[in-house]
Amino acid sequence: MRPSPKDRLAVALDFPTAKAALDLVDQLSGTCQWFKVGMELYYATGNSLVETLRNRGFNVFLDLKLHDIPNTVAGGVRSATQAGASLLTIHASGGPAMMAAAAEAATGYGSPRLLAVTVLTSMDAAQLNATGVSSTPAEQVLRLAKLAQSSGVHGLVCSAEEVGTLRAELGDDALLVIPGIRPAGSEIGDQKRIATPHAAIERGASMLVVGRPITQAANPAEAAELILKEIEAAS
Repeated sequence: MRPSPKDRLAVALDFPTAKAALDLVDQLSGTCQWFKVGMELYYATGNSLVETLRNRGFNVFLDLKLHDIPNTVAGGVRSATQAGASLLTIHASGGPAMMAAAAEAATGYGSPRLLAVTVLTSMDAAQLNATGVSSTPAEQVLRLAKLAQSSGVHGLVCSAEEVGTLRAELGDDALLVIPGIRPAGSEIGDQKRIATPHAAIERGASMLVVGRPITQAANPAEAAELILKEIEAAS
């Protein structure tokens, strides 16, 4: 069965406080089902905000990009499970042992589905090269995606530029989550590799992550509805 547009949009709660985040959630009540909690908000509020969102009936995408030794990352996965997160990010660049440990920790009841972050959408070829990676972003994304899949992690975060290739390489069951989504006419901000909602879905995205085009809109609910309509049209 085809997923609902609401199941394919996660709104990024990029706020410094729980009050600011929940004010936005209240404005979007009835419009959006998924909310992404990133490092800024999580470090300020801890698991309490995740639990609040879950108790209100929302799904939580916990974007912590875990990257540490295998045992520590496995512990982080177990903590996210206790909080009730439905999705959790780890860094694919942490390597196969780390990802395998995370995947093993995510086999328990109520565990979040893991998403391996490949190459951040703020990075282009020049940024990658500065870190010692001579591959293009597309080459590095594919390399890390295959490494994640072989390590037991079947969800990926990548840009819309690479999603078509990953869908072809990894198959229909891979969960491909795409940040850097900017509706036509939106400010690009600090993102390098972006796409419209319609284009990302057409290329094979499973879920889109949208922040400022919704959270900084004059009418966030209206902005979200327009994006949901784009998703529906492209599905």
